[in-house]
Amino acid sequence: MQGILPHLLPASLYALLGFHFWRTRWVQSAAKAPQGILPWERLALAVVLLLHGDVLYGELFGGDGMRFGFSAALSLMLWLAVLIYWVESFYARLEGLQPLVLPLAAVCSLLPGLFPGQHLLANVTSAMFRAHFFIAMVAYSLFTLAALHAIIMAIAERRLHRGELTRPLASLPPLLTMESLLFRLIAIAFVLLTLTLVSGIVFSEEVFGKALTFNHKTLFSIISWMIFAALLVGRHAWGWRGRKALHWTLAGFVALLFAYVGSRFVLEVVLGRAG
Repeated sequence: MQGILPHLLPASLYALLGFHFWRTRWVQSAAKAPQGILPWERLALAVVLLLHGDVLYGELFGGDGMRFGFSAALSLMLWLAVLIYWVESFYARLEGLQPLVLPLAAVCSLLPGLFPGQHLLANVTSAMFRAHFFIAMVAYSLFTLAALHAIIMAIAERRLHRGELTRPLASLPPLLTMESLLFRLIAIAFVLLTLTLVSGIVFSEEVFGKALTFNHKTLFSIISWMIFAALLVGRHAWGWRGRKALHWTLAGFVALLFAYVGSRFVLEVVLGRAG
């Protein structure tokens, strides 16, 4: 546990970059929204990612073993989400995500300093556990980006139908392009979530050191998997899109959050328990 101070620098830089992207991409009075991410902006994001990653590593592995509570989970999820966004920005325009994901990353990067995790994970030296953990966190992060992407699309679609499309929203890629990117994110994340569930079920004894127990975390994970499976089937079979797809995306993401982050928050903050 490092206290709040080490977390302030990356959080402040995330917030400053988020304000910069909001001012240059979203404010209606901006002369012209830049096309894509600029080289200095990409470099600044890389620096913040390195700072956040260093602080997060110290929070996770600063003591004996690995401590991973709800605050560290959210911080890691957003670190990975920004990292994935940073990599994806080399290949696709993701305009509009920055003013949402960066302030959220600023808040989540502060959380481990405010709510230091006491939950000590077992079997962290197991190769199977490490693979399970890594795949799960990447899946969570991709679904986070997908949820934020869905929110951007919902705002743009609503403004378009009302004839109130502002200059920044008009600079976004076409809705069909954004929708295609959304389902690409969901499809990749769904494969990783499936691998997470399979590894947790088949190798429960090796991964967690005990036989599989059906609890709220397992329940919400399966519910989330079923929602995203239904969404992908609906997209392929019946061409689901628009608001229906956005609602299913957000519902699946909320269920996934309840699976681990929500339960850890109740245990650590509401009930004041580490286990």
